[in-house]
Amino acid sequence: MSYSPRLKGVYENEVVPALKEKFGYNTIMQVPKIEKIVLSQGIGEAVADKKIAESAVKELTEIAGQKAQICLSKKDVSNFKLRKGMPVGTKVTLRREKMYEFLDRLITVSLPRTRDFRGVQSKGDGSGNFTIGVKEHIIFPEINIDKVNRILGMDITIVTSANTNEEGRALLEQFGFPFAKK
Repeated sequence: MSYSPRLKGVYENEVVPALKEKFGYNTIMQVPKIEKIVLSQGIGEAVADKKIAESAVKELTEIAGQKAQICLSKKDVSNFKLRKGMPVGTKVTLRREKMYEFLDRLITVSLPRTRDFRGVQSKGDGSGNFTIGVKEHIIFPEINIDKVNRILGMDITIVTSANTNEEGRALLEQFGFPFAKK
């Protein structure tokens, strides 16, 4: 028997029937699903210190369980002392099993560890995708707080196959995503 993430089973057994009933889909292929999760960090301070980019990649890799990559600047910006090819951020894209594993850890462990947490304030982008801003990456249990030299924020983008924000929000709520009360 092969391993299957907990949320994948929840999606197949609970989310699909609930969304089919709520939105009146004819087939399970119409039911929206999570396609990928993208974690990204901006590291503008890395212009002055290359070690910041290396530690950011290492920490993002620990959080995601998959190797993060450095994003380089595409053009020169003299106001920011930025040259083409300098590191400006890190990102990692999660799909399939790793995506479900990360979402499970995010919902059950990391978000509740956020200071003064009252739910996620995300409106969506109009086509069913949601981006969450995390101010401190130390909310993830994979990060050892004693070894962190700089606390970084990150954006977590959940890309769904939903056509509207209402469908995307309903999908994430079925997974137990803690949206703030309106």
